[in-house]
Amino acid sequence: MDAAPLIVIAAGGTGGHMFPAQALAEAMLARGWRVSLSTDPRGARYTGGFPPEVEIQRVSSATPSRGGLLGKATVGPCVAAGTLSAMTRMMRDRPAIVVGFGGYPAIPAMAAATALRLPRMIHEQNGVLGRVNQIFAKRVNAVACGTWPTELPENVEGVHTGNPVRARVLERAEAAYIPPGDYPMSVLVIGGSQGAKILSDVVPPAIAALPLETVRNIRVAHQARGEDIERVATYYAEHAIDAEVEPFFDDLPRRMTEAQLVISRAGASSVADISVIGRPSILVPLAAAIRDEQSANARGLADAGGAIVMPERLFEVDVLSEQISAVLSNPAAALEMSRAALSQGRPDATDRLVELVLELTGETTSAQGQKDTE
Repeated sequence: MDAAPLIVIAAGGTGGHMFPAQALAEAMLARGWRVSLSTDPRGARYTGGFPPEVEIQRVSSATPSRGGLLGKATVGPCVAAGTLSAMTRMMRDRPAIVVGFGGYPAIPAMAAATALRLPRMIHEQNGVLGRVNQIFAKRVNAVACGTWPTELPENVEGVHTGNPVRARVLERAEAAYIPPGDYPMSVLVIGGSQGAKILSDVVPPAIAALPLETVRNIRVAHQARGEDIERVATYYAEHAIDAEVEPFFDDLPRRMTEAQLVISRAGASSVADISVIGRPSILVPLAAAIRDEQSANARGLADAGGAIVMPERLFEVDVLSEQISAVLSNPAAALEMSRAALSQGRPDATDRLVELVLELTGETTSAQGQKDTE
């Protein structure tokens, strides 16, 4: 029997790239495809949730913004070596398609696919193209967009698929929301892989400033950078606030389901998870983002009434405390926010992305189906 068709998924750098890649990997495996993930050691840190059937290919890559002058000088040779290695593998085992999710580790596989004229596409999670996806936007067969509208180069058309979410998030899609009240309430604080320090600085004192009867009922799950964990945990303990402070929550979908309020950066994956599960949120776009893509990501939820957006310049203890209180003290408004968030969700985003993959490859949905058509 001929081998099942192969999809190479190229991604890396942050969870924002890797989580949608994981969702597509899970879906293609379920359809009988073979899946290979092309990433670098940094991206490999996020592969723990990938199914064991996914072949992890670590490639040579580099980030121009890191490593000083010497590091920048090695970027070209490093990427070239990674591209040559990727081309060699693809000539030995030809993929039906190569799909890039952004991040510098995606360059070698996408460049190899371009050189070999393989079917290829990119998926952009944010409302503004990242640097790597900007490079390939005019060199691929399709551009799938997770956020709509997405700013695209001239003469490039996008396909709105939505942002795929992981299977564990889909299992909790549209989970019943328990509005806040005079009983234990959960507040989930997630900062993504960048810039979480401001959340660690502002959120704990903002919660401590709430009325005592509210603080008494709050349980906090706070994701913090390693260097911030001890001081954040100490602050919560000193103010008698029930809190778990960790660098990463493996059971994030469960915690989001149980939350009455989510306080988060506006990364594309976080926004997708919040909208698919359907939870009120306070979103704090990353001000350091060069293209201000997180503000674009938050716009849909905010316009629908599902989120409160607080720019970093306004993200202060007193203001945040007022916003938290406004949600937790008004059950009817919180319930409406959860419904508004759901209205922006795309739980079928993975299916839409799979349909685009199949359209570009002409393959059937399973390896058995492929055999039947031969």
